[in-house]
Amino acid sequence: MYPFVRMAKELFIHKNAAPLDLLGTHHSSHICWPWDLDFWFELNNGRTLTLFDLGRIPLAHRMGLIKVLKKNRWGLTVAGVSIRYRRRIRMFEKIHMQSRAIGWDKRFLYLEQTFWNHKGDCTTNALYRTAVTGADGIVTPEQVAHELGFDGVSPPLPDWVQAWIDAEATRPWPPVKA
Repeated sequence: MYPFVRMAKELFIHKNAAPLDLLGTHHSSHICWPWDLDFWFELNNGRTLTLFDLGRIPLAHRMGLIKVLKKNRWGLTVAGVSIRYRRRIRMFEKIHMQSRAIGWDKRFLYLEQTFWNHKGDCTTNALYRTAVTGADGIVTPEQVAHELGFDGVSPPLPDWVQAWIDAEATRPWPPVKA
Protein backbone atom coordinates (compact mmCIF):
# COMPACT_ATOMS: atom_id res chain seq x y z
CA MET A 1 0.00 0.00 0.00
CA TYR A 2 1.21 3.49 -0.81
CA PRO A 3 2.43 5.41 2.28
CA PHE A 4 -0.17 8.20 2.10
CA VAL A 5 0.12 9.03 5.82
CA ARG A 6 3.90 9.29 5.59
CA MET A 7 3.62 11.50 2.51
CA ALA A 8 1.13 13.78 4.27
CA LYS A 9 3.55 13.97 7.22
CA GLU A 10 6.46 14.91 4.94
CA LEU A 11 4.45 17.57 3.13
CA PHE A 12 3.26 19.00 6.46
CA ILE A 13 6.77 19.01 7.97
CA HIS A 14 8.27 20.74 4.94
CA LYS A 15 5.37 23.03 3.98
CA ASN A 16 7.14 26.07 5.44
CA ALA A 17 10.68 24.98 4.60
CA ALA A 18 12.80 27.47 2.73
CA PRO A 19 12.32 27.37 -1.04
CA LEU A 20 14.98 25.57 -3.03
CA ASP A 21 16.36 26.60 -6.37
CA LEU A 22 16.17 24.15 -9.21
CA LEU A 23 19.43 22.47 -8.23
CA GLY A 24 18.99 22.56 -4.44
CA THR A 25 19.04 19.50 -2.18
CA HIS A 26 16.10 18.40 -0.05
CA HIS A 27 16.97 16.55 3.18
CA SER A 28 14.59 14.32 5.11
CA SER A 29 14.70 11.58 7.74
CA HIS A 30 12.75 8.34 7.75
CA ILE A 31 12.43 5.08 9.68
CA CYS A 32 12.28 1.58 8.24
CA TRP A 33 9.02 0.22 9.67
CA PRO A 34 8.01 -3.48 9.86
CA TRP A 35 5.70 -3.09 6.85
CA ASP A 36 8.69 -1.90 4.77
CA LEU A 37 10.49 -5.23 5.17
CA ASP A 38 11.01 -8.14 2.82
CA PHE A 39 11.36 -11.85 3.59
CA TRP A 40 14.91 -11.27 4.90
CA PHE A 41 13.80 -8.58 7.37
CA GLU A 42 15.47 -5.71 5.57
CA LEU A 43 14.06 -2.81 3.56
CA ASN A 44 12.32 -4.27 0.51
CA ASN A 45 13.85 -3.19 -2.81
CA GLY A 46 10.46 -2.18 -4.25
CA ARG A 47 9.53 -0.30 -1.09
CA THR A 48 12.80 1.63 -1.44
CA LEU A 49 11.51 3.11 -4.70
CA THR A 50 8.25 4.04 -3.00
CA LEU A 51 10.05 5.66 -0.08
CA PHE A 52 12.08 7.77 -2.48
CA ASP A 53 8.73 9.41 -3.38
CA LEU A 54 8.82 10.85 0.15
CA GLY A 55 11.79 12.93 -0.94
CA ARG A 56 10.92 13.72 -4.57
CA ILE A 57 7.46 15.19 -3.93
CA PRO A 58 8.61 17.58 -1.16
CA LEU A 59 11.62 18.48 -3.35
CA ALA A 60 9.21 19.38 -6.18
CA HIS A 61 7.12 21.41 -3.73
CA ARG A 62 10.11 23.34 -2.38
CA MET A 63 11.34 24.08 -5.93
CA GLY A 64 7.94 25.52 -6.80
CA LEU A 65 7.35 22.77 -9.34
CA ILE A 66 4.04 21.64 -7.84
CA LYS A 67 2.58 25.15 -8.32
CA VAL A 68 3.86 25.25 -11.91
CA LEU A 69 2.36 21.81 -12.61
CA LYS A 70 -1.03 22.89 -11.24
CA LYS A 71 -0.98 26.23 -13.06
CA ASN A 72 -0.23 24.61 -16.41
CA ARG A 73 -2.24 21.42 -15.85
CA TRP A 74 0.92 19.39 -16.32
CA GLY A 75 1.85 16.05 -14.83
CA LEU A 76 5.07 14.54 -13.57
CA THR A 77 6.23 11.04 -14.42
CA VAL A 78 9.19 8.78 -13.87
CA ALA A 79 10.59 7.60 -17.21
CA GLY A 80 13.40 5.42 -15.86
CA VAL A 81 15.52 4.65 -12.85
CA SER A 82 18.86 3.04 -12.11
CA ILE A 83 19.42 2.03 -8.52
CA ARG A 84 22.32 0.70 -6.44
CA TYR A 85 21.84 -1.09 -3.13
CA ARG A 86 25.05 -1.26 -1.08
CA ARG A 87 24.11 -1.62 2.58
CA ARG A 88 21.16 -3.27 4.27
CA ILE A 89 18.57 -1.18 6.05
CA ARG A 90 17.02 -3.08 8.95
CA MET A 91 13.77 -2.66 10.88
CA PHE A 92 13.52 0.54 12.93
CA GLU A 93 16.74 1.87 11.42
CA LYS A 94 16.71 5.62 10.86
CA ILE A 95 17.77 6.75 7.41
CA HIS A 96 18.61 10.17 6.04
CA MET A 97 17.49 10.90 2.48
CA GLN A 98 18.95 13.45 0.09
CA SER A 99 17.03 14.38 -3.06
CA ARG A 100 18.24 16.73 -5.77
CA ALA A 101 18.03 17.58 -9.45
CA ILE A 102 21.38 17.24 -11.21
CA GLY A 103 20.51 18.54 -14.66
CA TRP A 104 18.52 17.93 -17.80
CA ASP A 105 18.73 17.21 -21.48
CA LYS A 106 16.27 18.01 -24.29
CA ARG A 107 13.50 15.81 -22.85
CA PHE A 108 14.21 14.73 -19.29
CA LEU A 109 15.15 16.05 -15.87
CA TYR A 110 17.61 13.85 -13.97
CA LEU A 111 17.34 13.46 -10.20
CA GLU A 112 19.61 11.75 -7.71
CA GLN A 113 18.41 10.34 -4.41
CA THR A 114 20.40 8.66 -1.67
CA PHE A 115 19.81 6.95 1.66
CA TRP A 116 22.43 7.31 4.39
CA ASN A 117 22.51 5.29 7.61
CA HIS A 118 23.29 6.54 11.13
CA LYS A 119 26.99 5.77 10.59
CA GLY A 120 27.10 8.11 7.61
CA ASP A 121 27.37 5.30 5.05
CA CYS A 122 25.48 5.58 1.79
CA THR A 123 23.17 2.56 1.64
CA THR A 124 21.30 3.26 -1.58
CA ASN A 125 21.70 5.54 -4.58
CA ALA A 126 19.12 6.10 -7.33
CA LEU A 127 19.30 8.02 -10.58
CA TYR A 128 15.88 8.99 -11.95
CA ARG A 129 14.92 10.17 -15.41
CA THR A 130 11.72 12.20 -15.00
CA ALA A 131 9.49 14.11 -17.38
CA VAL A 132 6.88 16.81 -17.11
CA THR A 133 3.93 15.98 -19.32
CA GLY A 134 1.23 18.12 -20.86
CA ALA A 135 -1.68 17.63 -23.24
CA ASP A 136 0.76 17.40 -26.18
CA GLY A 137 3.27 15.04 -24.55
CA ILE A 138 6.56 15.84 -22.83
CA VAL A 139 7.14 19.47 -21.88
CA THR A 140 10.75 20.47 -22.49
CA PRO A 141 12.87 20.87 -19.36
CA GLU A 142 13.92 24.32 -20.64
CA GLN A 143 10.27 25.42 -20.60
CA VAL A 144 9.80 23.98 -17.12
CA ALA A 145 12.98 25.70 -15.89
CA HIS A 146 11.77 28.98 -17.40
CA GLU A 147 8.42 28.60 -15.59
CA LEU A 148 10.41 28.13 -12.38
CA GLY A 149 12.30 31.37 -13.01
CA PHE A 150 15.53 29.64 -14.03
CA ASP A 151 16.67 30.83 -17.43
CA GLY A 152 20.08 29.21 -17.34
CA VAL A 153 21.19 26.11 -19.15
CA SER A 154 21.57 22.76 -17.44
CA PRO A 155 24.84 22.23 -15.67
CA PRO A 156 26.91 19.57 -17.45
CA LEU A 157 25.63 16.14 -16.52
CA PRO A 158 28.23 14.02 -14.71
CA ASP A 159 29.98 11.47 -16.93
CA TRP A 160 28.28 8.53 -15.17
CA VAL A 161 24.85 10.05 -15.84
CA GLN A 162 25.65 10.67 -19.50
CA ALA A 163 26.97 7.10 -19.81
CA TRP A 164 23.65 5.79 -18.44
CA ILE A 165 21.71 7.97 -20.89
CA ASP A 166 23.87 6.69 -23.77
CA ALA A 167 23.46 3.07 -22.67
CA GLU A 168 19.68 3.47 -22.38
CA ALA A 169 19.59 4.81 -25.94
CA THR A 170 20.86 1.41 -27.18
CA ARG A 171 18.20 -0.55 -25.29
CA PRO A 172 15.52 -1.89 -27.63
CA TRP A 173 11.95 -0.73 -27.18
CA PRO A 174 9.66 -2.47 -27.11
CA PRO A 175 11.63 -5.40 -25.70
CA VAL A 176 11.61 -8.72 -27.49
CA LYS A 177 8.67 -10.78 -26.30
CA ALA A 178 9.85 -14.17 -25.00
